[in-house]
Order: sequence, then structure tokens, then C-alpha cells
Amino acid sequence: MKYISRLTLATGTLIFFLTVLNATTAGEISPSFQRSEILAGMSSIILILISVLTSTVIPNKSVGKIIKGKQGLYLDPNLNETAKEELAWGSHMFLTATSAITILVYWKELVVLRRGLISSNNFIPGEICKKAKSKGEIISLVKTELFPGKVEFDSILENLAAVIIVPIGDDGWVILGGSSERCFTKSDEQWLTGWSKRLKQRLSKC
Repeated sequence: MKYISRLTLATGTLIFFLTVLNATTAGEISPSFQRSEILAGMSSIILILISVLTSTVIPNKSVGKIIKGKQGLYLDPNLNETAKEELAWGSHMFLTATSAITILVYWKELVVLRRGLISSNNFIPGEICKKAKSKGEIISLVKTELFPGKVEFDSILENLAAVIIVPIGDDGWVILGGSSERCFTKSDEQWLTGWSKRLKQRLSKC
């Protein structure tokens, strides 16, 4: 699509310059000649506009970062079966239906779930997580390199390009990580927010 946009721009620009050249070198200007020049000029401008609009509408795809980690699943063995099933089901859905490469659930000062690309580092919530809890709302870091506080998520996986943090009431968080910038959608955020409420009910019974 990007190639077609450039080709359209080049074609429109070429037609425009040929139209101007033809008008300046014409020996006789007749009404029919003027009409043809106007039509040619309008056609070239329309092609250029189409190219510009297409380039604006179609965003450049972000290139994913190389993230070091190993594929794995950790579930806190002290959870009851209902909570384990909920965590296993929800994490599977987010890792397969979104651009997430890792998911972590932190509940009552313990990591109760790690899945996807994982590490063995000890995760300690920082200021961004605390801010999400104090506000009681989701925080989405669409481009983590713009946020100095992103280092608190390096213990999950280093160099995560995008992170979503959703508080689970006052007792924990669900954290989703992606390998490319702006990889999560508003729909992903809404689903994660809804799941966190469901998850709170399950975990509170443990």
C-alpha cells in the first residue's frame, strides 16, 4: 500500500508538470484546449491528494524489539482451583488475542501469575503502579522509552516497548507487556479492565 501511495504521488506530480509545460508551449489557446488543461490539472491534483490522504490514514507499522526471556507459565500453587482456572483462561486469551508477549498478575504483595515470555526476576511495584492504584484507573505506556519510570517493569522483562497497568482494586495489578510501540488497542484496554474486575472477585476468595 505504501508503494501504491508513492506511485500515485509520482504520477500526479508528473501529470501536473506536463500540463503546465503543455500550456506554456502551446501556440494557440482554444476553448477546447483550455477545458482539457483544466481537466488534466484537476486530475493531477486529485491524484496528489489521494496519495497524501492515504499516507496519513495508513500508519507505519512499529518494528518489534528483540525481548530476552523464556516461554513459561507460573501459577501460585497456594491459589484455589477457581482462581487458577480464571488466571489460566484469561492470560491465554490475552496472549493469543492481543499483541501481548507477557502478562503478570500481582496480588497482595505476591506475583501469582507470570505467562508468555517470563523472567525469574523479583517484581516490585513502583510509582507507576502506585499511581494507577491511587487513581483507580488504567495506565497505558504506549511508548515506554518516553517514561523514565518504566524501569520498574524491567524486572518483568527488559526493553518492553509498551505496557498496560490495570489495578485490581487496592490489592494488586494486572500488567500486560508488548514488544512494539502502540501495539495495544482501546479494545484491549477495555477487556483488560473488565477482566481485572472479574479477577478481583476470584482472588478475593483465596
